[in-house]
Amino acid sequence: MNKRKNLYIHTIGCQMNIYDAERMGRYLYPLGYVVTPFLEMADLIIINTCSVREKAEQKTYSFLGRLVGMKKKQPGLIIGVGGCVAQQEGIRILQRVPQIDFVIGTHAISRLPQVIEKIEKNKAFVVDIDGISTIEDDVPCADDKKKDHVTAFITIMKGCDNYCTYCVVPFVRGREISRLPEAIIHEINTSVLSGVREVTLLGQNVNSYGQKQGLCSFHELLSRVNDIGGLWRIRFTTSHPKDLSDDLIRCFGNLKKLCHHIHLPVQSGSNRILKLMNRHYTREQYIEKVDKLRQYSPDIGITSDVIVGFPGESRDDFNETLDLINHVKYDSLFMFKYSDRPNAPATRFPDKISGPEKKERFEELLALQKKLTEKKHQDLLESVMHILIEGKSKKQTEIPKDKKSSMEQWTGRTSTNKIVNFLGNQDEDTDNSLVGKMIEVKITKAFPHSLWGEALTPLVKLR
Repeated sequence: MNKRKNLYIHTIGCQMNIYDAERMGRYLYPLGYVVTPFLEMADLIIINTCSVREKAEQKTYSFLGRLVGMKKKQPGLIIGVGGCVAQQEGIRILQRVPQIDFVIGTHAISRLPQVIEKIEKNKAFVVDIDGISTIEDDVPCADDKKKDHVTAFITIMKGCDNYCTYCVVPFVRGREISRLPEAIIHEINTSVLSGVREVTLLGQNVNSYGQKQGLCSFHELLSRVNDIGGLWRIRFTTSHPKDLSDDLIRCFGNLKKLCHHIHLPVQSGSNRILKLMNRHYTREQYIEKVDKLRQYSPDIGITSDVIVGFPGESRDDFNETLDLINHVKYDSLFMFKYSDRPNAPATRFPDKISGPEKKERFEELLALQKKLTEKKHQDLLESVMHILIEGKSKKQTEIPKDKKSSMEQWTGRTSTNKIVNFLGNQDEDTDNSLVGKMIEVKITKAFPHSLWGEALTPLVKLR
């Protein structure tokens, strides 16, 4: 076994990047690297980057600036950049920040050990962004067993073939490719044996899983995952509306373990803008699918993405987006101000919206969704919900003053993806004994981004 060294991974971006960060840790474990949460203790730092939004790319270079100062004090520190910015920019990152040691793209994660070994031996700068998008199923397992993790991300496919005009994903993640269903089932079974009770199936467009390679369909894969013993919950993200089939919609009524939540990005409520975005559906088709989802799962939580200020978006177009949001009444929204991204066709579109106008529309959209979310949360007061305990809450500010110090604040999510915090007795044997338990919680308070509840099941009897 190699001498222990500390690995710190700073991840920016989506769930796919989080999954990739876990893979990096597993690949480097045989070289003696163990993941640490402490930046100052690191021997190797990897920034796992996102380039989908301009702000995320700015965060990358801001964090790199901080690391340059660290390297001056610690010359032996190895610093690398991975993820989508690495794939997109390649050697240009080294030209901009020459103090870093390597750049590794999204297609080259499996070669990370060779890159690190080369740097350790030769102190050479390495740029590895070559190769085509592939799915690797032979990631070596680290010795952590994820024993304190109740949830896990499982990648079922990579890349995208949709080429929305604002998006860089096909250019940095490659063309769409699906994993074999047997490999997916094996990984989930392994995760369940280590204590995982909820999995989230990941892909840029999970709805099109298997179509390109003639594998089983996504709804058939969900059915197979639903049959796995010891697994309690299934989630998935992200869904493209154009590929949301009736068979998949019916799964929300037929599969017991499938959580009643879907993230269904709409991006705009204007048919004219949707066409410019190359989204391949209309607002009417989108609303029809939402209506069907609620037919099979009346309590389903629906979240979405919206871009404001897309090139050429008129005030009337934006009003149509507001109207659609009022009609659908999303549980929550991820809102973005449009920004040009390298290689994306919309970069060349005329009639760009000014910064102040984008900001004004963003604030208007934010205010509307805030009211809708608050109403959704208020409607849940006094209801009883099943919560999967994920761990202790990071925020302890809402604990009533009259409660004993032995009471700890725990957190979990509903099937509809609402965060719920509640009090439970501290176990004397282990801090994490309640993690992975399913309990009933009565909702007593509603907040803008979470709910507060009273545990109805005696937590100390759940072991």
